[in-house]
Amino acid sequence: MLITLCYLYLWARWGPRSAALVRSTVRRLHRSRCSFTFCARQPHPGERVCLRVGGKVFCTGEAQFLDDLNRWSVILVSPFIHPEKLLPAEHIAFVTESIPAQAENLQRGPDSSKEIVKWSDFCSPLAYKPGEPFKLIAEASVDNFSSLGIAFLEDRLQMDNGMVPHRIVSVHLEESALKELAQEAPSVKEKSADMDAVTPAGKSGSGRGEEEKSKLEEEREHEETGAGEHHHLHLSSCHECLQLEDSTIESVKFASAENIPELPDDCSGRTEEKEDECLEKGIKRVNLSGKPPNILIYLGSEAAKARFERVKSVLAECVDAESYTIYQLHQEQVLRDPWVENALLLVIATEEPIPEGSHKQFMTFLSKGGKILGFSSSFAFGGVQLKRKHKLRKAVHELLVSKKDSTEVRLNLLVSGCVFEEGMKGDPSRVKVLSRLNNADKDTVIVHLAYGSSGGEAILSQAHLELDSNSMDVQTEEDFNLLKMSNSKRCEVLKDFLTCLGLSCELSEIPALTPIYLLSPDEEIHLAFLKWLEGNVDAEGLRASSKVSLKFVSSWESRMEVTPSLVPVVTEMGTFSSEHFSMKTYQQHLQTKKLGKILLFTEVTTTTMNLLDGLMFELPEEMGLIAVAARQTQGKGRGGNVWLSPLGCALSTLHISIPLHSNLGQRIPFIQHLVSLAVVEAVRSIPGYEDIELRVKWPNDIYYSDLMKLGGVLVNSTLVETTFHILIGFGFNVNNSNPTICINDLIAKFNREEGTELQPLSADCLIARTVTVLERLIEIFQEKGPNGVLPQYYKYWVHSGKQVRLRSEDGPVAWIVGIDDYGYLQVHQEGKGVESVHPDGNSFDMLRNLIVPKH
Repeated sequence: MLITLCYLYLWARWGPRSAALVRSTVRRLHRSRCSFTFCARQPHPGERVCLRVGGKVFCTGEAQFLDDLNRWSVILVSPFIHPEKLLPAEHIAFVTESIPAQAENLQRGPDSSKEIVKWSDFCSPLAYKPGEPFKLIAEASVDNFSSLGIAFLEDRLQMDNGMVPHRIVSVHLEESALKELAQEAPSVKEKSADMDAVTPAGKSGSGRGEEEKSKLEEEREHEETGAGEHHHLHLSSCHECLQLEDSTIESVKFASAENIPELPDDCSGRTEEKEDECLEKGIKRVNLSGKPPNILIYLGSEAAKARFERVKSVLAECVDAESYTIYQLHQEQVLRDPWVENALLLVIATEEPIPEGSHKQFMTFLSKGGKILGFSSSFAFGGVQLKRKHKLRKAVHELLVSKKDSTEVRLNLLVSGCVFEEGMKGDPSRVKVLSRLNNADKDTVIVHLAYGSSGGEAILSQAHLELDSNSMDVQTEEDFNLLKMSNSKRCEVLKDFLTCLGLSCELSEIPALTPIYLLSPDEEIHLAFLKWLEGNVDAEGLRASSKVSLKFVSSWESRMEVTPSLVPVVTEMGTFSSEHFSMKTYQQHLQTKKLGKILLFTEVTTTTMNLLDGLMFELPEEMGLIAVAARQTQGKGRGGNVWLSPLGCALSTLHISIPLHSNLGQRIPFIQHLVSLAVVEAVRSIPGYEDIELRVKWPNDIYYSDLMKLGGVLVNSTLVETTFHILIGFGFNVNNSNPTICINDLIAKFNREEGTELQPLSADCLIARTVTVLERLIEIFQEKGPNGVLPQYYKYWVHSGKQVRLRSEDGPVAWIVGIDDYGYLQVHQEGKGVESVHPDGNSFDMLRNLIVPKH
């Protein structure tokens, strides 16, 4: 009966989410004396099977120690390894055994239809041993080790040397083994050719960005339920199932997908890990009380609507907008209305003293399992008291913040002028310091407090997590820059805290794709385009393309399907309307002869770079094509990077034709510089806006000063006979302060500093102005060559007089002197004269001073 109940429990809790089960088990047991093994075989006697997927098994057993390294060749010594002690508990050392791909099929190779996970992207290799099987010692974080194991179980793990992974087992490195690794460090330069195919020396497993890892893990955890039939849970030997014998079996009987208790702690009973374990990515905290998903914001006696909207906006950017509603809790409602039973989270965002009755009600809310988030409020409890430090008030200070994954983040925030003091009467085990100021006193400014036995908890912050650089409390240029530089980290930390309080901060579902509208500021050109279409589409109005096929229709009907490969195009302009794009505004600001005359607009698309593919090669040149979107779901950046495309960005792809034998045709790399310059000029050529600090960064970025990127350019060119057909994708932040900064932020900053009243700009206006300026710059370049545009480019670029290093951070020093006739950067190296250089792929970042010579 117990096994049946255990099976019901895990089926109801996890369903097919084997990834979550693997991570949870590894996280709970990685500090114990157990080893974790992923293998393509039957487990040994004594090993406990936790999960079987097809022919692969995830099991745990007795700890495996590795001491004899005589036959191993060292690759590198990890920063996490210290000869005096074992590997810290945050990282797992493990051995991967792999066999040649042509050997007996002990497992199938990675399925090409699935997302491949590369071994070296998730771990740091330490040593290897040739032979069969080929063995590698590596280390990884708990989450990365779990990710490797999950990919192995799902036939998605790929070794860098082409071999097939056969077994992954965690090991404990003995102290003598660690010392031997450290002593062999000099041999790192003499690594054999066997390892050249494994991974570049020094490549860290944490090199993959957190955003990529989160996305990967999210995809693994949200498999379609139909895949569940392949995941067999062997519950009779599962460690966590056995632990259920001492837990509340009655809760298992009535378990459902909506109301399932958390898995019990393991036998070690470590209370400090309890919260971390239930906050793993993709595992939502369960609302045991069944409360409605309401978030309430308490502002005390403040009735200012602007304050409420500001706090609401910050929260809405962090939590899943599809899952929660946000309301204001007025002071008169605190004691009167039954909000205690109808809220998941209470946000206290006032510095006013909390009335005694209200404080008591807030504590009642906590006692019933409620969560509280304090934004610089006077609310405190549990022996934690506030102390005023007036010198801190309304000033920006650096904070050191501890996240739930034990990493530490440094960021700059406005602070309230109060800090926390931990009194003696409270239970220290229920108080956790999350952040201190990086000052001499190491003042505590953010704490986590647990309360009661029903899961009540609060995160109280005396740093203004709800305020950004546009706050009226920002006094200086330096503070403005510090806050903007920390803006993305501020949002990251706030999401981390909200997740700690049990809310889901996962992104909402990807918005549905929408139809395209065919628009034109020139009615005559619009009619000419429709006439051209008559002879260039099939009987169904279809214009086929390998990327996105377009089906031209006179009007939109909801039953028409929009897919990534087939999109309806509505040709009747009279039916178009959008809150994100004004055709009238675009028409007023587009002053071109050809460019941008035929416009394809859509609210949501995958990427505008694909929309013009089926039209651009045959359309008459006078019908300049441009695609504009309010939002992209798969925006593209340089080198295959993802371009974030939230609402508020100007997102477009422009088609231009350049004769091969023209000035610009012989210097195609210059196009990206012309477009970057056009974006800056589109703003700074408006009367009154000349001093907005918008600049260009070589080779293809738009920057605020030399501090933050707010836009970029992507150029794809195709040579057909003697004509370059060029697609120019450009995107820049106009009215979206996240994730970095936007043009309207700079305008608001300028207004505050100069006492002006410049109006914010819109994406439709700036796209039209950018295209207009670009056409003029191309004409100048074709007539005068590079010297016709470089003086203006140098006026706005961020590199004047900058010193850089060539090839690496330890390379020779050089000074930037300009751009050569082909658009490459020129630097002067002492004793070697002037040399042209180019960016080093995706790793290039001028602010890191890494550039390489052009060959």
